Amino acid sequence: MCRISVIMGAYNVQNLWIFEKAINSVLRQTMQDFELIVCDDGSTDNTYQMLRRFARQDRRIRVIRSQKRCGLAAALNRCLFIARGDLIARQDADDLSMPDRFRQQAAFLERHPQISFVGTNVTLFDQNGSWGKRVLPPRPKKEDFLFTCPFVHGSLLFRREAFMRAGVYRTGKQTLRAEDYDLLMRMYAAGLRGANLQKAHYQFLEDQTAWKRRKYRYRFDEAIVRLHGFRQLGLLPKGLPYVVKPLAVGLVPPRILLRLKNGYTIQM
Repeated sequence: MCRISVIMGAYNVQNLWIFEKAINSVLRQTMQDFELIVCDDGSTDNTYQMLRRFARQDRRIRVIRSQKRCGLAAALNRCLFIARGDLIARQDADDLSMPDRFRQQAAFLERHPQISFVGTNVTLFDQNGSWGKRVLPPRPKKEDFLFTCPFVHGSLLFRREAFMRAGVYRTGKQTLRAEDYDLLMRMYAAGLRGANLQKAHYQFLEDQTAWKRRKYRYRFDEAIVRLHGFRQLGLLPKGLPYVVKPLAVGLVPPRILLRLKNGYTIQM
């Protein structure tokens, strides 16, 4: 057994300049009682071989493999099914955790038994360095889900029972790019609550041009996820204008969108 199971999905990461740093940011945590479970989601390059090399170098790393690509939600579910920790931490393959992240989050959950999961504020960075930060509500209410998801998925630490109560990640076309938004709204609908540490314990890779490349069809899927989640949270009909927000945002020029992103982004 271990205290924390860190779950990560990986796909074709051999040329991702930040990947090894992401792995090491977990391995170098001040809290060492953890396992890192990485699911190779059907990569077509040498990602699996690279992960196996990491696992040979550190016994805390466990690697599993999907024969075909199924998406992040399915990859994370596979990790969850074999996780041994009392707490479940997320970590994305292109982000970084600050050294004291796990210790601070675990201590917060110990002090606040009514909280089921905790995230953190984040620093935004790209290949040129840090360029902004995202400040999130310390104790999000269900109404905070209307405008956007009030948590950064990769920064979250969950109590295991939160997944048992709300269910695992929902897989399928609609949640392909919104698995975290869907899961967290279901958790809130089940009576669970989360919090955000106000120190930035997580560094989030945010390419300032990425929003130019987001396919519009994914915005229809997010609108459906919002409609379903808002209904569960009892936020309809007042939430209807926010259901169509992804479709409207897709029409906003990227330069303006970057300034408005999430409502929590502060340019450095």
